[in-house]
Amino acid sequence: MAPYASDDTRGTAPDENPRSGRRKAVRYVVPVAVTGVAAATIGLVPALADSGDPDLPKISAQQLVEKIARSDVQQLSGTVKISTDLGLPDLGGLESSLGSGSGGHDGGSSADPSSKVTELASGTHTLRVAADGPDKQKLSLRERGAEYSLIHDGKDVWGYDSGSNEVFHGTAEQHEHGKQREDERQGTPQDFAKNALKAVDDTTSVTVAGTERVAGRDAYKLQIKPKQQGSTVGAVTIAVDAKTGTPLKFTLTAKSGGKPVVDTGFTQVSFAEPPASTFDFTPPKGAKVTEEKDSGKREHAEGPGALFGGAAEGGKTIGKGWTSVATFDTGAEGGMPSGSAGGFLGSLGDQVSGDFGKGTVFSTRLVNALITDDGKVYAGAVTKQTLLKTANAEH
Repeated sequence: MAPYASDDTRGTAPDENPRSGRRKAVRYVVPVAVTGVAAATIGLVPALADSGDPDLPKISAQQLVEKIARSDVQQLSGTVKISTDLGLPDLGGLESSLGSGSGGHDGGSSADPSSKVTELASGTHTLRVAADGPDKQKLSLRERGAEYSLIHDGKDVWGYDSGSNEVFHGTAEQHEHGKQREDERQGTPQDFAKNALKAVDDTTSVTVAGTERVAGRDAYKLQIKPKQQGSTVGAVTIAVDAKTGTPLKFTLTAKSGGKPVVDTGFTQVSFAEPPASTFDFTPPKGAKVTEEKDSGKREHAEGPGALFGGAAEGGKTIGKGWTSVATFDTGAEGGMPSGSAGGFLGSLGDQVSGDFGKGTVFSTRLVNALITDDGKVYAGAVTKQTLLKTANAEH
């Protein structure tokens, strides 16, 4: 049989209702509030049945997004494999040291969740995840003979780095509204899918692209593509469990081709209740414990740009949809650091000039970033030409 028909989508997403699913869905499930918005914007004809294995009933993209929205999985556990290839230069492990070095984040604990983010920015990693309702979740990452665990148990959020024997402790309220919320939001297929579906608007095409087996389960494939020229994103594909509506796999490809930029999915998953002991944590004897300070609530950019972080704090977003560019002013005269550090960083980029003055462009397979000599930064999942055009237009 033929593959699924192309179900295109148009329309602009209305404002989200932040209360409609946030309490009901656990962290590892796409919130109803987000996917409900996407479903409301997709008016599509039913797709044709796929001939592949598995042979599932026909479904439209709208119906599939609604299936995700209706998903109410409260309990799950499993293993997630995440592979990332941004095309970053090999810095011999320096990239991990910069994020998790001996001093931790901002001179704090190496168990601070934000210190672990850069470790997922390249290579392949295996995560163990578990959830039991909205108040109990756990994520564990094993690297170089040590294990890092992040546990949410009721009002407490714990981070533990066995390598340094350091513990990071905060409250669920701080965890939700403080700086960790953005840092930790990317990891499981559900986390990526939530941000991808939040990006659906009239600049986006949404289709059903067939079926596949993920972690031994039948799944439909939902494909999201930019309609705009100038984006570096090729497509986002989300494998959706046919029975529960849970995202099981997330794949992001670059327009330039090659292997996926991000490929994260369950290799094993169970929807049975995890043992209560999974979420128990007591700081080990002799461990250094650091308490989190409430860093306040951060606002985040919406739209396709939000999939890649959006504008930095104090910055703004220029443009619309997949070709939007985040910009902010570092306040640093000269742009690049001085001395050997600046020389090393400069060697990794391309020197450019325009109406914005002079600067350096750093490129990966997905993101291009411009640092001007007067300290301004422009970044987005856009081509180098689109980035420079946007920076010039601002001046």
